[in-house]
Amino acid sequence: MDKLKVSLLGSTGMVGQKMVKMLSNHPFIELTKVSASPAKIGKKYEEAVKWVEGEIPENVKDMRLVSTEPEDHKDVDVVLSALPNELAEDIELKLVRAGKIVVSNASPYRMDPEVPLINPEINWQHLELVKTQQSKRGWKGLLVKNPNCTAAIMSLPLKPLTELITQRKIIMTTLQAVSGAGYNGLSFMSIYNNIIPYIKGEEEKIPKEIGKMLGQVQDGQILNAKINARVTSIRVPIKVGHMGVINILLDESDKIDVEEIKRELANFKSLPQEKNLPTAPKKPIIVNEDESRPQPEIDLKIENGMAVSVGRISVENNVLRMVVLGDNLVRGAAGITILTVEVMKELGYI
Repeated sequence: MDKLKVSLLGSTGMVGQKMVKMLSNHPFIELTKVSASPAKIGKKYEEAVKWVEGEIPENVKDMRLVSTEPEDHKDVDVVLSALPNELAEDIELKLVRAGKIVVSNASPYRMDPEVPLINPEINWQHLELVKTQQSKRGWKGLLVKNPNCTAAIMSLPLKPLTELITQRKIIMTTLQAVSGAGYNGLSFMSIYNNIIPYIKGEEEKIPKEIGKMLGQVQDGQILNAKINARVTSIRVPIKVGHMGVINILLDESDKIDVEEIKRELANFKSLPQEKNLPTAPKKPIIVNEDESRPQPEIDLKIENGMAVSVGRISVENNVLRMVVLGDNLVRGAAGITILTVEVMKELGYI
């Protein structure tokens, strides 16, 4: 089959590097152009990047970095974006207005009711919004967003419990790795031997984005699910891996079978698994019976970082608790972007 040609904005950052690595051996997506900040335009990729992912793939080393202007991306099928949030909106909209399909990991437009926010196993059906997006906005191209890394991870085990969580209050505490702040996001002195009990913007984003992903499409817009959640987000001194302690406050009338919940989580599959898409994990949710799991050192790389691990599932004092762990750079960012493109191709949107 003909390969999809893609370009990558923000290719030298942490998420961009992860995408470069994941695309290097992809069966039907070919990375043909890389872009970064204006100062790097024209440089070879290996000269422009502070590579942290082992060996730079041979097929990208000598690529010359191009600008973000539509003219430099006219001959690709899809533009992938790992741009910083503060740059993304103007650059991405310019490309969309010029007729490009943009699949973006940046935050602008995530909560727009006419822009699908896709976590492929959860809400691939929301891609139908792109049918009306162009006519309503007058855009020549398409814009699809991926969620915040923490919302991407935490939403997976909540999907099988949608009926329960939309009726009950959730208390969630997230323990988030330093890489979530980007390569230069935190100084060594601020995080070494330290815990920071606040991450700007995270506590508001997470329930809003989960509510959108669990919502329904009505009249060409997404009607968000009502998520009543109190989130506390904490930065912890590990490189990679976002963990969440999720407590669902039950009603006296709730009859919860913990073993049945474990089965529902462990057996959860969706379109990416049914279609055997190359980046899709065979099992999106891994259930751990060991009380000491999940742990970043042990569980992050399962299913190449695309699965979410869940443990300590129990009910006590009318509270259903679970501990969730995922790779914020793969499941939460690079991998989810690539899997979204795979789903779009499978469904004929590309």
